[in-house]
Amino acid sequence: MDYEGMVIRPPSEAFSILLQVTVGCSHNKCSFCGTYKDKRFRIKTDERILKDIRFASQYCRRQDKVFLMDGDALIIPQKRLVWILERIREHLPWVKRVGLYANAKSIGMKSDEELKQLKTLGLGIVYLGVETGHPELLKTICKGTSRENLILQGKRIKKAGIKLSVTVLLGIAGPEMSLDHARETGTLLTEMDPDFVGALTVMVLPNTLLGREHSQGRFQTLTVPQLLTELGEMVAATQLSWGLFYSNHASNYLPLKVRYPEGKEPALAVIQKAIQGGVGLRPEWMRGL
Repeated sequence: MDYEGMVIRPPSEAFSILLQVTVGCSHNKCSFCGTYKDKRFRIKTDERILKDIRFASQYCRRQDKVFLMDGDALIIPQKRLVWILERIREHLPWVKRVGLYANAKSIGMKSDEELKQLKTLGLGIVYLGVETGHPELLKTICKGTSRENLILQGKRIKKAGIKLSVTVLLGIAGPEMSLDHARETGTLLTEMDPDFVGALTVMVLPNTLLGREHSQGRFQTLTVPQLLTELGEMVAATQLSWGLFYSNHASNYLPLKVRYPEGKEPALAVIQKAIQGGVGLRPEWMRGL
C-alpha cells in the first residue's frame, strides 16, 4: 500500500483497510490541527488507487471495512469517487462498509441524489469534524463554515441513509468561553442528531495557530476539573433521539460511552463523581492524539 506522510483514521476504523485516495486536507486551515501541514492537497491518480485496491484484494481478506483517507475524501468529484467505490466492490466484494472524513463544504458540493448514489455503492459512514456549536468560536478556530451549515449538511448525510459520526473538541474555547461552548455544542448536536459523537480534548501543537497563540499567552488550556465540567455541560445539553456519545479517545481523561437517551443521567453522575475525585482518570503519560 502506498502511504504518503503521516496518516490518521478514526478509532472505530482501527481494523479497516486504510486506502489513501487523497493526500492532505482540502481545507487545512483549522487553528488547532497540525496533521496535514506538511502536505499539499491532491487526489491520487486512478492508477495508484487501483494498485492499492488490488493489493488489498490479496492481502486484506480478513478486513471487511474500508476507510478512505486523507482528511476529506468526499471532496473528490462525484465521477471519480463513484469509480473508486465501484472498484472496491469489484475487487473487494466482501467489504461491508466504506467510510471517509468530510467537511461541510464537501458535503455541500454533493447533491442529495449524489449522496444517495454513494450510499448505494457502499458508503456507510461519514465522519464530520464539528468541533463546536458556538458561532463565534467556529470563526476563531477557522472552520470555514457556520453553525447553521454544519447542521444542514449533517442532516443531509443522515437523509441519504448514511451513518453520521461527528467530532467535538473539549477545551477549544479556553476557560472563559468553556461553558458557552459546551452548551452551544450540545444544542447543535441535538438539532443535527448524529448517530455517533466523539469528544476529543484539544492538545496544543507547536505547528498550529493555536500553538502560537498559546506560546504568546493568548490561549489558555483548561485544568482537568474544568475539562470534566465542560464535558458534563455538553452531555447535559445534548439530546439524541438514538445515538452514542464517546469520550474514549486517547486525548481524554475520562473515557465514557453514553447511549442516548437512557444513558445520559448515569453518565452525568459518573462525571460529577470524577470531578469530586471518586473516579480514576487516564494518567497524563497515556494521553495522546
